[in-house]
Amino acid sequence: MAGQTWDRVPIDAQSIEAPLSRAAIFLVLDIVEGDAAIASVRATLDSLDDLLKTVGFRALDEKLSCIAAIGSRLWDRLDPTERPAELKPFTPIDGPAHKAPSTAGDLLFHIRAERVDLCFELAKLLLDGLGDAARVVDETSGFRYFDARDLLGFIDGTANPVGQDIPDAALVGDEDPRFAGGSYVVTQKYLHDLVTWKALGADAQEKIIGRTKADNIELDDDAAPRKSHKSLATIVDAEGVEHDILRDNMPFGSAGRREFGTYFIGYARRLWVIEKMLERMFVGDPPGSYDRLLDFSTPQTGTTFFAPSRSTLAKLAGGGAA
Repeated sequence: MAGQTWDRVPIDAQSIEAPLSRAAIFLVLDIVEGDAAIASVRATLDSLDDLLKTVGFRALDEKLSCIAAIGSRLWDRLDPTERPAELKPFTPIDGPAHKAPSTAGDLLFHIRAERVDLCFELAKLLLDGLGDAARVVDETSGFRYFDARDLLGFIDGTANPVGQDIPDAALVGDEDPRFAGGSYVVTQKYLHDLVTWKALGADAQEKIIGRTKADNIELDDDAAPRKSHKSLATIVDAEGVEHDILRDNMPFGSAGRREFGTYFIGYARRLWVIEKMLERMFVGDPPGSYDRLLDFSTPQTGTTFFAPSRSTLAKLAGGGAA
């Protein structure tokens, strides 16, 4: 998979900019102790491009892709000499009404395609390669829901950057040149209380989200007593500069188990942007005025990773310093 290009500048990035797919698998793994486990991880990372070709050639138009991202603990085992400037475990948040937990996760594979079977086959081959070196912490299969809506009924990802704004928002640059082209990745698995949510009615739902439900028009809540989810998730620094992230959220669920959720995955050039967004959601702005969406959406997981550039990933796989 060739590196991407924006404004004639080659970016040695993984396929972070891939468009929203019809299917995805989010595979979070813990790696067991020992040199043999690390050897298996290196071999699997080294084989990733070949595995993508092995599975993807069967349906070239179905856009199979996979991003490998590494957690703080595993990074130190792969390369104890250097690490991305902001990489650290997910920081739990204890808000006035809701908590964002920090959960286990050494390695993330974010697999996307237009067909579920391609995602499944690649996940199977990756796990076959890792063998006993890996323990599955979470495997979540996501799907596109109608016109890119979440199971709450709203279009998701409207604020995503496009074009040249993608690398500006999602890819590390000259501020950390050793890891340029990489991206910080935060994942959270939310479960929704759809029964209580539906009982609110569309008008109350729209005030919480900050957009209209039918046509996705942004609502002005500057004068509202509580900020909407849309406003709390918008990050502006002290100089008045707005900082974006790239989301690739997917609905997931089981009708039989009555389980309905959203898998949040955010890619960011600067980890602090996602951390600030979550702090505003769970603590509130001002403190106490937390995101009312959390009254209906409960996070089950919280993990932080770094998706290195393709060349850095190859060095980690080969056992050399990044």
